[in-house]
Amino acid sequence: MSHDTLTADAGAMNGAIPTPAERKHDPRAQLRKHKALVYSLRAFVLVGVLAIWEISVNLWFDPFFYSKPSLIWKQLSTWFTDGTAQGSIWAQISITLQEAVIGFAIGAIAGVLLGILLGRARLLAEVLSPYIQAANAVPRIVLAALFIIWFGLGMSSKIATATVLVFFPVFFNAFQGAREVDRNLINNARILGASRLQVLRSIVVPSATSWILASLHTAFGFALIGAIVGEYTGATQGIGLLISTAQASFNSAGIYAGMLISTVLALIAELVLGYLERRLLKWRPPSQSESVAV
Repeated sequence: MSHDTLTADAGAMNGAIPTPAERKHDPRAQLRKHKALVYSLRAFVLVGVLAIWEISVNLWFDPFFYSKPSLIWKQLSTWFTDGTAQGSIWAQISITLQEAVIGFAIGAIAGVLLGILLGRARLLAEVLSPYIQAANAVPRIVLAALFIIWFGLGMSSKIATATVLVFFPVFFNAFQGAREVDRNLINNARILGASRLQVLRSIVVPSATSWILASLHTAFGFALIGAIVGEYTGATQGIGLLISTAQASFNSAGIYAGMLISTVLALIAELVLGYLERRLLKWRPPSQSESVAV
C-alpha cells in the first residue's frame, strides 16, 4: 500500500483536513472537477455558436431571412413583457404543456401495456405486426390534419397527435424489453408455482423497466413535438400557433423564439424524467457511462 493511501486513510480516521495528495485521489473531487469542465465547455460552445451567428448575419447574411440572436432575444422580451397577439405567453406555454403532458401520459401507458402484452403473446404479435408497422409508417403531419377534422381546433386534436407520437417508441421498447426477459427466470418461477400474472408482475415488468424508461426520455420530446405540430396545423392557442403566425408574417425571429421555448421545455422535462429514473432505479449499480474514470 502506498504512502499517499496510508496518509489519506489516517486523515479520514482522524477527521483532519485533506492534504493536496488526498484531494488528488478523491473520486468525488475528480467528479466535481469533471462536471465543472463539462459545463464550462458547454457554455463555451453555446457562446461561440451565438457569437458566430450574430457576426455572420451582421457581415454577410440578411437578418430578415436568417434572423440573429439579438433579434430573437428582443422577440422573447416582447412576448414575456407585453404578451403575444393571442394573449399572455404563459397561457400559450400552459396550453402546449397540457397537451403534451396528457398526450405523453396516454401514449406511454398504452405503449407500455400493449408492448408488454404483445411481447409475451407471440402469436398475437405475429398477427398484428404488419398492421402496427403500417400504422407507424403513416406521416404524423397527415394524422395531425386528420385529427383536426375529427376533433376540431381545441386541445383534443393536439392531445391525439401527441399520443400517437409517444405511443410507438414506448410500445417498441416495451415490446423488446418483454421479449428480452431471461427464459430461465420464467421457467424457474413457473416450476415454483407462480401464475402468469405473478410472472408478469414480478419478472417481466421489472426486467422491461430499463427499456421502458429509456424510451420515456425521448417520448416527452415527441409529445411536445406532437402538440406543437398540431397547433401549427390549426389551433387557437399554443406555441405552435405562435410559430405559425410568425411564419405567416415572415418573422424569422418569432419562429426561432418559439423553437427556443419548446427546446427549453423539453430540456426541463428531460431533467425531471432523469431525476425520476434515478429514484426508481436506485437499486441498479451505475453503468460505465454514468461513472467517471479515475
